[in-house]
This record gives sequence, structure tokens and C-alpha cells, in this order.
Amino acid sequence: YDILAETLFSGEIAGEPGSFANEIDRLFETMGRVDPLDLLRAPDWLPRLTRIRGRKTMAYFRKIVTDTVKMREAKFKRDPDAVPQDFLTLLLKAEGPEGLTRAEVEDNIITFIGAGHETTARSLGWTLYCLAESPWERNRVEQEIDQVLAREPDPTKWLDAMPFTRAAFDEALRLYPPAPSINREPIEPEMWKDLYIPKHAAVLVMPWVVHRHRKLWDRPDAFLPERFHPGNREKIDRFQYLPFGAGPRVCIGASFAMQEAIIALAIMLSRFRFDTTAETKPWPVQKLTTQPQGGLPMQVTPRQVR
Repeated sequence: YDILAETLFSGEIAGEPGSFANEIDRLFETMGRVDPLDLLRAPDWLPRLTRIRGRKTMAYFRKIVTDTVKMREAKFKRDPDAVPQDFLTLLLKAEGPEGLTRAEVEDNIITFIGAGHETTARSLGWTLYCLAESPWERNRVEQEIDQVLAREPDPTKWLDAMPFTRAAFDEALRLYPPAPSINREPIEPEMWKDLYIPKHAAVLVMPWVVHRHRKLWDRPDAFLPERFHPGNREKIDRFQYLPFGAGPRVCIGASFAMQEAIIALAIMLSRFRFDTTAETKPWPVQKLTTQPQGGLPMQVTPRQVR
């Protein structure tokens, strides 16, 4: 949350930052639940408890975003040079008759927060777990990080300079995709092979299934970062690997998430070593994100870099 708040708003949020973070957690918890009435195919006019809670939380969430946008707009009018050049400022500069509407500005902010609040943190946890279970891969990643950090102080250049680290993260995303399912709704009827898909049908794409399909991947359940090494990555079909979705509605924060994750991994693995313990028994649970039931307890020890 802190990274998102700083990147999006430079920390300038209307209201209490702690309350804002708590409401995001509450929104994710509500969105990740399935209402029993939906399973029973009850009519839409019957009230759902999850929807009532979700609307209340979303109303609070949107009010904070609206107030934050107004606060930044007022600051920009007083002194344009004093406004930080963050994501919110860029969106406001894109506002206008031929640009974004105010609703689109706020919707983009909400989408960015929703897409990046929990997904990156979960993916980092799964990556640390996969590396702990593969000591040889972990050693190679640690060596790469040590070498790059010794010569390159600029974190924005680490992504391109760390192919092994990125490959390990990409492979963890394949095994444990941040979004286990992606909803789509066709705006026109479609024929796909012999399957007729009517207009407005509920289409559910399952990255978890695609990423572990035996017709698409060799040893699909194994952690093999070399799949994403230079020379191999180009052989992967763009619809075979969907951690951020695909097509025109691909995740808006994909590039940001990748930069954020590699920087975080580099900092953590340059200072600490993560090992599994007898209590580390991950059981993936597919809610709004792919998360380990009961968490991922790990042993963390300081590293002594030579």
C-alpha cells in the first residue's frame, strides 16, 4: 500500500491513510467472497449481503479518491510548480474535452489501486517460496543481484539488468497467477471453433488452468525459470501466459508491477535469505487473488555478501 500511495499520490491522500488502507483490505475481502444466493441462482432483485457490504465500502473508497483529486486540483491551481509529478498529476493533465473525463480519472485511480494493492505482495511471497524450494535457482538469483547492485545504483535499471531474477518471478507468476480467473463479457455473439458464445455471456478465463496445462507446458507443475530466459521467452505464445491478462484490457499496472517486484526482490534477497520450515505447507486458495491458506511462514536470516 505504501508504495502505491507514494507513486499515485505522493502520499497526499484525503482522510486518514490508515483508514484508507483498511478499507482497501475490506473491499478485497468482500469482493473475494461468493454469495450463497448466487450459487443458488437466486434472482438479482434479492439483496445479497456481500453486495450491500461491497457498496458501502466502495462508496467510502470513491469518496476518498474524489476528495483526493479535488485536493490535488486545488493545489495545482494555487501553484502548479509545487505539485508532485506523480500518477495523479499525469491523469489530471490528460483531462479535457479530447482527453479523460473526471469519472475516467477517478476510475483509473481505483483500477490501479485495486490491481496493485495485494497482487504484487502475494506474488513476491510465492516467488520467495519457489526460490527457497529451489536452492540452485536461488543461488543464481542471489549472485545476479549481488553483481548488479555492486555496479548499478539506479533501481529503475535493475529490471533489464536481472534476467535470471525476472525469469524466476515470471515462473512464479505462471505457477501462482495473481488473478486465478479473469471475467470477460462479449459485446457481440461469437463463434469459437464449434462453440457458440452469445452476447453478454459470462466468460471465465482461468490462468491457473492455462498455466498448468500439459499440452502447453513441459513439466507444468515444476518451477523452471529457464522457460523465461532470453531465447526461450520469445517461444511462449502471448495467450499461453496470462499473469496480467491479455488483449486491449490487459492489466493497466503490468509494467509498474514488474518494476516494483524486481526492485523489491533485489533489495530483500541482497540482505536476507528465505528458507522454508516444517510449518511451510502452502495450500493455494483462489479468492480474488491466489493466496496461501494460513500464510507462508519462512525462516529469514541475514546474508553476508562477499
